[in-house]
Amino acid sequence: MANLNRSNFPVERRIGASAPDATGIVHLGIGQFHRAHAAVNTALAMAEAGGDWGIVGVANRSRRIIDPMLNQDFIYSILQLSPEGTDVQLVDVHRRLFVAAEQPAEVLAAIADPNHKIVTLTITEKGYNKDGVTGHLMTDSAEIAPGLAGPDGAKAPLAQLAWGLVKRSQESKAPVTVLSCDNMQSAGNTTKAMVTEFLQAAGVDDNTMSWIAENVSFPNAMVDRIVPGTTEQTKAQVEQILGLRDEAPVPAEAFTMWVLEDHFKAGRPAWQAAPGVTFSDEVEQYELVKLRLLNGSHSLISYLGGLSNSPTIPSARDKEFVAKSVHAAIYNEFLPSIELPHGFDADAYVAQLFHRWQNHALGDKTARVGSDGSAKLLQRIPEPALRLLNMGQMPNEMALTAASWIACVAPPAGFDPGEIAAEMEEPQRENLAKATAGAKNTHEHVEKIMTGGFFPTELGEHAEFTDRVAELLDIIVTDGVEAAANNALGE
Repeated sequence: MANLNRSNFPVERRIGASAPDATGIVHLGIGQFHRAHAAVNTALAMAEAGGDWGIVGVANRSRRIIDPMLNQDFIYSILQLSPEGTDVQLVDVHRRLFVAAEQPAEVLAAIADPNHKIVTLTITEKGYNKDGVTGHLMTDSAEIAPGLAGPDGAKAPLAQLAWGLVKRSQESKAPVTVLSCDNMQSAGNTTKAMVTEFLQAAGVDDNTMSWIAENVSFPNAMVDRIVPGTTEQTKAQVEQILGLRDEAPVPAEAFTMWVLEDHFKAGRPAWQAAPGVTFSDEVEQYELVKLRLLNGSHSLISYLGGLSNSPTIPSARDKEFVAKSVHAAIYNEFLPSIELPHGFDADAYVAQLFHRWQNHALGDKTARVGSDGSAKLLQRIPEPALRLLNMGQMPNEMALTAASWIACVAPPAGFDPGEIAAEMEEPQRENLAKATAGAKNTHEHVEKIMTGGFFPTELGEHAEFTDRVAELLDIIVTDGVEAAANNALGE
């Protein structure tokens, strides 16, 4: 079977337009989501209005995606999977690819290049190194600390971005936009704050700081498309449909949504031409809708699913106790904590979410969704929980989310959460184990986590919430996760 390349790819399957040789966007953190979301929307924008918006893609350390794309002349496929059917579409917008660990100078030069008018990011929540308790940059983290001495030590994407902006200020002085495409509340504001704190800690002079403040914009944006990891089955499905071998395909659902603030210092693609893209002044409301209703529920599904031996999100969602728990979380705890965008139909959105979670064709892995919980849950649990606690009410589903997360990644002594939970990547797993070492019982185990800097201090000060989390964790350990979920529901 021939490999996909520029000489043989079927143009009729191309999404939007091929990019010109000229590049206008640098993307840090090239991976699944970027290639199925911003890259697709950029191809559609160029089909509508043209423009020199080819993308320079940067991987941090791995060549897993870079090498196949280079071998395929930058072309790759989107395997769109839905209950309604399967389709393969091709994307051709990347024009240069770097690995930052191997080509740090090239990455900084790309960020500084005045022809590049936008720098986009998908570096995951943990890539911003924001302390979930203080809200400030963790300058002593292993990722950030080496870069504070200068650009030669910049190994993390955030550090590379910061020094690239310094280089730009020293050379062309051309304005630029930094656009985070990660699942964070006020992602643009967060990126700006972390870059600013990094440069202040690095001792960058006031003139440079002033230039960045005046010439670099950080619009907020909400991104939404479920994009699982690529497997050999993904490649086999693409090959069967396309008749060509793609070593870098991306599986994705049909649904896609992108809401952005239109604050771009040096122009942008005509992204509004792409279905699902909206420019709005209510981005933060859309972010909260997505972060809580979709992402918060996704976390709950993943931990309940992991503890009930459900390998995929659809298989977990199919269980009645999971569906009832998620419904209660949305309508009793998440929705009341959100100011909805004008004209937003919450019931229709929720119905659409339940349909998306039942996409067995996509088969999103429970362990993938449950990974990095220590970073994700900080944006999903505290505010809805505190709202009810301050009203004298118990946020039972937030307590269940916390208890099931602890059971998966920091289980009490003697409790085995199973293989799916073991597959969940958790950057704080070692610290959680250290914090809970020596706990005499489940309550003390939970208390050490709730007051140990893993959640905001204000939440840890609500002893009644810690008590409820511990109670639910005890039920998980003794009677199973379904019993705990039913208890949270009052059944």
